[in-house]
Amino acid sequence: MSSAPAPREIWRDARWLAQAVDPHAGLIRLVEMNAEDYREASFLDDRMFEQPRTSHVLKWAEVAEAMPAHARTDARWIFHIGHVGSTLLARLLGELEGVLSIREPRAFRDLLFFPAEVRAQYIPTIQALFSRTFAPGQSALVKTTSAVSEIAGELLADGQAALLVYTKPRSFISGILAGENSLAELAAMSDMRRLRLASRGVQLPESRGDADAAAAAWACEMTALEAAAGGRNVLWADFDSVLGDLDGWVQKMARHFDFAASEQDVRAIANGPLTRCYSKATEHEYSADLRGRLLSEAEERHRSDIDSALAMLAAAAETAPLLRKALDRAQAES
Repeated sequence: MSSAPAPREIWRDARWLAQAVDPHAGLIRLVEMNAEDYREASFLDDRMFEQPRTSHVLKWAEVAEAMPAHARTDARWIFHIGHVGSTLLARLLGELEGVLSIREPRAFRDLLFFPAEVRAQYIPTIQALFSRTFAPGQSALVKTTSAVSEIAGELLADGQAALLVYTKPRSFISGILAGENSLAELAAMSDMRRLRLASRGVQLPESRGDADAAAAAWACEMTALEAAAGGRNVLWADFDSVLGDLDGWVQKMARHFDFAASEQDVRAIANGPLTRCYSKATEHEYSADLRGRLLSEAEERHRSDIDSALAMLAAAAETAPLLRKALDRAQAES
């Protein structure tokens, strides 16, 4: 096991992932990583410790004070509403030469549990920590968990580019209803999402079942993205549209992030093995066709409930401008 790095060493490159932070205790957990570790890991939250890792806990203040005066803050970002293929997009873009793809580190979620004035003391250093790479010409691409969209506007430094990934509400609800794991997560996050919606002036009636709860989840995460997007350098991506033209969208996303991408590279990535496996567990086969079949089957089984849930969203949008904007965006892509 390696010894704990000196604070100045942490800033040399991306070797020491800022995996977790504890503002209450003033601590940061660092995990030793190489380029292949980043490439393989679907999650950089505590699930990464299912296999042996070298990690150390240091005082936050020491790390922050060692930050170079001209530290990079040019990370690119992917925010999303959950269950919309964001891991696949982060993996695909990570295949481009010169891109370090960093997927779902815990540190951002840790900040959610603290007031904005506390987060403000941490975010400038966090922005720099997640802009580190293994080479000067490399760029960092950070994909967060869906709940972190709540503070996306705080995390984006001036001029940083972000990709905002979503699906239309009908597709999202069908996808949730198609998976047992999704339903468990839905129940666990329901109360918190209701509070988040209320903070943006969105009031929904009590849920009548899973379709309503999924609709509320869509409304919560989409309005979070809408609130963060205003005036910033963002590209919206409907995942179902992306799947319909993967070559074109890989090129479009690369241009948005200012990543070098030849037509040959894009074609190889968009038609490569990552598109035929489940991106969070690449040992399992998965494809756009399978996704389409699962969504169609779920919609067929739950059509009435889905229609009622969509009507609920439309009614709530009459008095909630951000929700109205989200629904208009989804309809514009139809």
